[in-house]
Amino acid sequence: MTQKEWAAYFEEKIPASLSCEWDHDGVQCLPEPDHEVKTVLTTLDVTERTVDYAIKNGVDLIISHHPLLFRPLYSLSDDSESGRILTLLMRYGIALLSYHTRADKIEGGVADLLASRLGLCDVQSIDTEEGPLVRVGTLPSYTRLGDYAESVREALSADGILLATDDANRPVRRVAVSGGEGGDFVSAARRAGADLFVSGRIGYHRMLEAASGGMAMIEAGHYFTEREVVYFFAKLAEERDPDAKIVLYAPKLLSLLASPS
Repeated sequence: MTQKEWAAYFEEKIPASLSCEWDHDGVQCLPEPDHEVKTVLTTLDVTERTVDYAIKNGVDLIISHHPLLFRPLYSLSDDSESGRILTLLMRYGIALLSYHTRADKIEGGVADLLASRLGLCDVQSIDTEEGPLVRVGTLPSYTRLGDYAESVREALSADGILLATDDANRPVRRVAVSGGEGGDFVSAARRAGADLFVSGRIGYHRMLEAASGGMAMIEAGHYFTEREVVYFFAKLAEERDPDAKIVLYAPKLLSLLASPS
């Protein structure tokens, strides 16, 4: 399959109609449309480190969650990281496709992967003002909040989590989840009757509402709540071309330091 054919395939599987109005995902760079793709790399972020790895490993196509060209690029030069990355992609003929909010919303994407990882059953989609970016489900049985919070940290292999509640001993069963930045969806989770809302980042002031709002909240980290999207992209790629080499690349770039040295 060529770069152009891969782009058409992913645009069909993860359509632009799912993107939020403010988003800029989809085809980011297609330097050699007729070039045959033999190696595909799936990743959460496109950094200079990512592209360097792709160049060294003969990657023909990168599929990312976060778009490289999210903000306007006014100059294709070394003055910005985006400019440097795009120049490298074009120089080495590497295509870049990015699927951001559409991958958050789509069935089997970020929100569903997070719900599955956290052990939720009977998962349903919750519509927000920006579309189905939240899932809600139930735990097999009522669980002490403090214990479940620890299981969330373990399930996501997170360095740490933030738990906002007025009582860590309270029982929880109905849980709402949203990967990445979920601060705008607290009200939607509460309307869905969730005992707990889990997201990557919710925000200090919204977390303060937990004590008075009757719903506990957990910040588990943007990276940790979204990184499994690389498997989603890889699965779609394998379904289309079983002969292609698929490389999963999701290095943790940010860490919590308990005692900086």
